[in-house]
Amino acid sequence: MWVTVHLPGLLRSDADGAAHVPLEVRDAAVLRGVLDALTDRHPGLDRRIRDDRGELRRYVNVFVDKDECRAMGGLDAPVHEGADVRLLPSVAGG
Repeated sequence: MWVTVHLPGLLRSDADGAAHVPLEVRDAAVLRGVLDALTDRHPGLDRRIRDDRGELRRYVNVFVDKDECRAMGGLDAPVHEGADVRLLPSVAGG
């Protein structure tokens, strides 16, 4: 199945400057499979997205279409054919 991962400017340097990465995901129709395929192609992204245990970093928000993945099962969130997956780092300040 094919999905498109959208990257913010902060992560593009680890993906050869790409803003959008079309991916063929073979193993699973869950977010973990999408991120595995993404980081197989662009290994530098893995340390920016996941911690040492393989979990999403707390300051990284991931949306599958319009739904935040943590509300859908985290890394086990379902992903359908043609989905748009968006990686967005949290913004803090004050």
